[in-house]
Amino acid sequence: MSNQMKRLTAPRTWPLKRKVSVWVTKQSPGPHSIENSMPATLVIRDLLKLCDTAKEAKRIIGNRDILVDGKPVRDGKFPIGLMDVVSIPKMDANYRMLLTNKGKFTLQPIDAEVAGWKLCRVENKTVVKNGKFQLNMHDGRNILLDENKYRTGDVLKLAVPSQEILESYPLGTDAVAMVISGNHAGDTAVVAELNITRRATPNVVTFKDGRETVKENVFVIGTKTAAIKLPEGSAL
Repeated sequence: MSNQMKRLTAPRTWPLKRKVSVWVTKQSPGPHSIENSMPATLVIRDLLKLCDTAKEAKRIIGNRDILVDGKPVRDGKFPIGLMDVVSIPKMDANYRMLLTNKGKFTLQPIDAEVAGWKLCRVENKTVVKNGKFQLNMHDGRNILLDENKYRTGDVLKLAVPSQEILESYPLGTDAVAMVISGNHAGDTAVVAELNITRRATPNVVTFKDGRETVKENVFVIGTKTAAIKLPEGSAL
């Protein structure tokens, strides 16, 4: 796998100017995939605009001035992805990584009171030793439970970094969801129905405005109302 990436081939979710230079920083392997995250140096330089160069961004990271989900980032290529909480204690600033209604990553400013939790989607489940259930989340974290209480596609409100489950938002009727991939990435809508198929075809989510998308593109952000503050221009 190449350690380099050209700006022209960077994911569409990255809000970058494509022709100012040839190369751009590529993420290290981590909790998010390349398509669903941005490296820390670009987040600091291009989203937060705290510096002008990648070298300056690396110096900020080297000073451990940037926290992601309550833990200091040490690698400039660390992937920061959807719903991650980015904190800068020296500036008393907190942000949540979201998508704009144009499908681009943005850092939404949030209050300190809500910076202690994040939303995580259950990607799949496995049964492990002693009959416990392991939930594998969208951001790479794993949670062990004694009971099989949640389904794939459900979203958990987790305290960070402790991973305590504070609340759950099931994927079903009246769930408020954000589309995270496809032509409508960044749009928010209310779920009307989850159509589960027993074949190889993907499960389909139907929204109350009549639109449809596959289940994998849907990230629940609340029930009846959004549990998070959305970027300006996002509407239900």
